[in-house]
Amino acid sequence: MNLMKIAEVLEKEPIFRLKQVKKAVFQDLIENWGEANNLPKNLRQKLAENCPIHDLKAKEILYSKDNQTIKTLFELKDYNPPTTLPFASRKGPCLKIESVLMRHIDGRRTVCVSSQVGCSIGCRFCATGQRGFKRNLSSSEIIDQVLFFARLLKKTKEKVTNVVFMGMGEPFLNYDNVLEAIKILNDKEGFNLGVRHISISTVGITEGIGKLAKEKLQVNLAISLHASNNALRTKLVPINKVYPIEKILTAVGKYIKKTKRRVMFEYLMIDKANDSERQAEELAQVLKKSLKGAPYFVNLISYNPIGHSKFKPSPGWKIKKFKEILEKSRIATTQRYRFGKEIKAACGQLAGRGR
Repeated sequence: MNLMKIAEVLEKEPIFRLKQVKKAVFQDLIENWGEANNLPKNLRQKLAENCPIHDLKAKEILYSKDNQTIKTLFELKDYNPPTTLPFASRKGPCLKIESVLMRHIDGRRTVCVSSQVGCSIGCRFCATGQRGFKRNLSSSEIIDQVLFFARLLKKTKEKVTNVVFMGMGEPFLNYDNVLEAIKILNDKEGFNLGVRHISISTVGITEGIGKLAKEKLQVNLAISLHASNNALRTKLVPINKVYPIEKILTAVGKYIKKTKRRVMFEYLMIDKANDSERQAEELAQVLKKSLKGAPYFVNLISYNPIGHSKFKPSPGWKIKKFKEILEKSRIATTQRYRFGKEIKAACGQLAGRGR
């Protein structure tokens, strides 16, 4: 669903038509233009011919046993380059991404969206990072992920309440399209989702953190930290060579000072890698030293195994002890509920099979 193409089609139409189109797409959640009963029949036909409702095609939908998590494999309209070239015109398979809907006990309905096809960061624990980077997603392709689940929830009289950019890709390496998608989701005439219900997770791209601070958008910022020192973080997150912990925390400090927004630090708990008591104490020290008095908290995430990874999740008692040490240092700490592990929809497991 490309708003720019829609605007072109509506160029000679009365101004109020765009408002009607937004209502049909974002509020009525139509499946096709034929359902847009608030528009004239000839305009519906014109939109159908020039502006497909769906930029993504749902190829596979997986439900967890408790029905709390739904993962969808989407097929894009373009292709991978062919692996062999007997003919110049031969195409590879369609590009693919994955997105997840999480139903929380408290009533929240959160969509975890992807911002890129693959990822260039290469985190050792992440399935997406092991597949490499293909391209950025357009704002329309990002929005389509949300609309797909919104239509799905409509059937059970539920609504999307939150959107998190924590799927495939690094959002700040696709900054412009991610911000455009957020503004479309926030549009009062459109999807009308409050920006405080939207979160962006970054590995620590400091330029993006700085730009976001100037946007005057009250979105939530999450930093994927996963280590208490640079030596360990570089092993887990190779881009730490470019964006070391000190550089990230300096950018976060400036962000908090400018926005007055609380920041979340995500910390993946990996057995015998980053979950020792000493590392918990070290993490507390580095955060307190760099962010004196600033509002932030740490979210501990149990590692979700991928493929033939050598990494294993920390046992429950270790996570509990790690949490206790942080809390003893007066650092607010939460522990993420594990969604979708059985259907490989949990943190770090999205791989976009077939790319």
